[in-house]
Amino acid sequence: MAKRPAFEIGGKTIEAGTRQTVDIPVSVLSDHTPISMSVHVVHGKKPGPVMFVSGGIHGDEVIGIEIIRRVLASKSMKNLAGTLLAVPIVNTYGLINHSRYLPDRRDLNRVFPGSNEGSLAARLAHMFLKEIVKRSEIGIDLHSAAVHRTNYPQVRISPEDPDMEALAHVFGAPVIIKSPLRDGSLRGEAKKIGKPILLYEAGEGLRFDEFSIRAGVAGVLRVMNHKGMVSKRGVSAPKAAPQLCLSSKWVRAPMGGLLRIFKSDGALVRTGELLAAVSAPFGEKEQEIVAPFSGIIVGRAVMPIVNEGDAVFHIGRVKSVAKAENAVEDLVSQLEDDPMFDEDEII
Repeated sequence: MAKRPAFEIGGKTIEAGTRQTVDIPVSVLSDHTPISMSVHVVHGKKPGPVMFVSGGIHGDEVIGIEIIRRVLASKSMKNLAGTLLAVPIVNTYGLINHSRYLPDRRDLNRVFPGSNEGSLAARLAHMFLKEIVKRSEIGIDLHSAAVHRTNYPQVRISPEDPDMEALAHVFGAPVIIKSPLRDGSLRGEAKKIGKPILLYEAGEGLRFDEFSIRAGVAGVLRVMNHKGMVSKRGVSAPKAAPQLCLSSKWVRAPMGGLLRIFKSDGALVRTGELLAAVSAPFGEKEQEIVAPFSGIIVGRAVMPIVNEGDAVFHIGRVKSVAKAENAVEDLVSQLEDDPMFDEDEII
């Protein structure tokens, strides 16, 4: 059998059956410190698809970085078919500053496709699209909630996209949400150029969440197995089908004050069920927050200080709360019971 051709990126050549971290120059800070986007290339001996997995498009989203680290540490990588492009930190600037944004105050996930002569954000978006996305057949983009919020593990897909819906079921996160594409987003631009992307949302910014990390690692490996890149060994199938949410809505604080939450993310709630209460600091006034419809809490606030109108609970509509309860319990127990890795690999 002829040897598989080498993979070239960033001026480096990665031979089949090897792996290498390649630093692609992005810019230079004002103090002359160089900044690069690092991609770890695992180039398998056997032919197969090129897939990318990315984290840290928002610099405060650290869960994706840990998910990619664990995927790269997996024994499944030893016999990889195809090529994996792993970019754990796309927005290096944001990570350094513990910030969602770039130094030019732009959100990287709102400037795609970017430009090689535009703003700092535009240049980084253009580079990522050119060097990583366009060279891949499929991608998984890992995200977390915005500041002071948390997301229950979920995959977001475009409406009316049966192929990606099927792949989202393969990923096996507890929840699948159909959400419209946003202008300037990586997912939106990738679809325009025919590169399907799964968007994984879980946990909160600047914090690790073991449940969300395990769900992400399991999902990435399941997709790789589905694409024929890794074997089934060490890759568990989901115990239950994910819950599909066709729509969702944010429930907002009816007044300003101190928020006491009674329901956690992932909880199944019914119409009228008590979710939380907002109290004035001196206790002279209090208002309850109840579920406006039956569904699953896919995101919530973690900051107990709220203003009137602040988003507090993100609820996804499900077809049947009763059926969803058993499915969610099965998926949660699987992720809690199945460590996926030895402890020395996690530390």
